[in-house]
Amino acid sequence: MAGHMTRSRRLETQQLEQSRAKWTTSLTKILADLMVDQVHKGHKQNNSFNKKAWKHICDGFYNKTGLKWDRDQLKNRHSVLRRQYAIAKSILDQGEFIWDEATGSIRADDEIWAEYIKNHPDAEPLKSGGCPIFKELCTIFSEPTTNGKHEFLATPEESSSESDDEEDSNYHPTVQTTTPTATCNSRKRGRKGVDDAIVEAILEMASASKMRATAIEKRNSKYSIADCIKELDLMQGVDQRIYFAALDVFNKPNAREIFLSLKKNKRLPWLHRRCAVAFQ
Repeated sequence: MAGHMTRSRRLETQQLEQSRAKWTTSLTKILADLMVDQVHKGHKQNNSFNKKAWKHICDGFYNKTGLKWDRDQLKNRHSVLRRQYAIAKSILDQGEFIWDEATGSIRADDEIWAEYIKNHPDAEPLKSGGCPIFKELCTIFSEPTTNGKHEFLATPEESSSESDDEEDSNYHPTVQTTTPTATCNSRKRGRKGVDDAIVEAILEMASASKMRATAIEKRNSKYSIADCIKELDLMQGVDQRIYFAALDVFNKPNAREIFLSLKKNKRLPWLHRRCAVAFQ
């Protein structure tokens, strides 16, 4: 009896987790990485994952997160990400916008953003939030046959691809009779749910982008160019050629961090090595 009660509670817990499906930035990144892995393994057909791919994605998601969310919930998030990719890709296709891989932000002059948002209001959240996983989304959703021209992909309201439906042919859900009014209301609720999920996901990306930008700003202030030059001026045996080459090296944040982290007797040999590459 106790064992039965334990199983019942476990089932209730899993059902509660599935009904909530509260997505975070890290969970979205895990799902995107799993989808990218399936693309690389060739399990994407007709712009959709087949049944085998979804099984690997669901199993992998559970193994990495401990969340037993069903395939429909992960597919719904896939639809949300598809829409995000379409919005971000349309922005970057303009040419005046640049995606910053380090921060995930989409950069352009304020005037360009204002003009674009005037005609595309749904792009406004990406102005502040960017798209940190855009590289992964390109792998998941881009089509080689488009030759760089983006086409609006199927929206979440549309049906799944034929390959996915064919493999699900053994699944026969119970059919319930519905009135046209009930069907219409159901579709409206479905669209609202997806729209809310898109807004939530974009807000998550905005939060992650701001946190990443703050971290980069703190690191840059800790290992500043001014600090590097100050230490460089105190060093002995630095000829003029190495000195000015080092200034170019210090333009890179990683190089500044390494230089200031090295012991003082190691800095000059390291500079000679780095500058020798620059001289080639």
